[in-house]
Amino acid sequence: MIAHSALDLIFRDIFFEVDSFVPGVNVILKLEGFHITGSIKIKTAIALIDDAEVRGNAIPGKTKIIESSSGNLGVALAFVCSLRGYSFVCVTDPKATQASLRAIQAYGGELIVVTDTDENGGYVGTRMAVIKEILASDPNVLWVNQYANPANKKAHFNQTAQEILKQYPNPDWLFVGVGTSGTFMGCAEHFKMHSPKTRVVAVDYAGSVTFGDKPRPRHVPGIGNSRRPELVDPALADQILLIDEFDAIRICREMVLKYGLLLGGSSGAALAAVRAVSQEFNPGDVAIVIAPDFGDKYLDTVYNDHWVLSKFGRLPFTTDNTLTSDVLESYAK
Repeated sequence: MIAHSALDLIFRDIFFEVDSFVPGVNVILKLEGFHITGSIKIKTAIALIDDAEVRGNAIPGKTKIIESSSGNLGVALAFVCSLRGYSFVCVTDPKATQASLRAIQAYGGELIVVTDTDENGGYVGTRMAVIKEILASDPNVLWVNQYANPANKKAHFNQTAQEILKQYPNPDWLFVGVGTSGTFMGCAEHFKMHSPKTRVVAVDYAGSVTFGDKPRPRHVPGIGNSRRPELVDPALADQILLIDEFDAIRICREMVLKYGLLLGGSSGAALAAVRAVSQEFNPGDVAIVIAPDFGDKYLDTVYNDHWVLSKFGRLPFTTDNTLTSDVLESYAK
């Protein structure tokens, strides 16, 4: 492959068969971390800007794009805007990783970091309130609104879902983490039309309000919400699984030690969901898991023992089922 624009650096057919993750089941990761900007959100970002341009709402050199994001979409939009001639403002919060914040700035984006939580103890409501204040004061600012914009789900209806079915026609299961719900909704709608036998599983964190759970503090960005996205339709899920963040971290640690894959927290959550329903599989089932990004952005959180201890009060076990003595010693100090 020879690309002539960085916008073309999207790799649609990279899958990883996770041998023996669930005995007798073909668990397959669709790896989205190889794309330029490092996540599946590049598809969303391009679709959102394309939609704004087609509608005549965005004019290069004049329009300032604004969006609420805790990381990956902010990075992707900063990148797309830098190439398309738009200023970009990302309204984010303290849960965003430092790697994501630095990447947004490297692409020329501006950061606004909110620190007050919303009524459900998260930051999405606060971030959106800030955006609405800015929109009211500057007519040249455009909010692409990933939470409600149909272009978000269309990107995955037209791309991600088709990429999966091209490689694995009619899989038995599809596991999708749900954040803004664009990936889930686009894939679920496409699968209902073109692979209706596939059981589509929506994966969220416990404490996220997207599917009606009682709100509680969450620490790992990627999926979950303190405000229900307008796009989401729970009826399109054949099953909804709420995963404890610690279980997602445990799976992330297992994947890097056993398979050499450094994955993001939402991938760990989706794989934890696979394990949670393992008794429902039939021998030989094909289970596709969308892995939205890699774990390089989470080295200071998901893969940092001190951070995990500070947030959860315990550590995932190492391969010999004992806690690492050096970490316990340093934490005790």
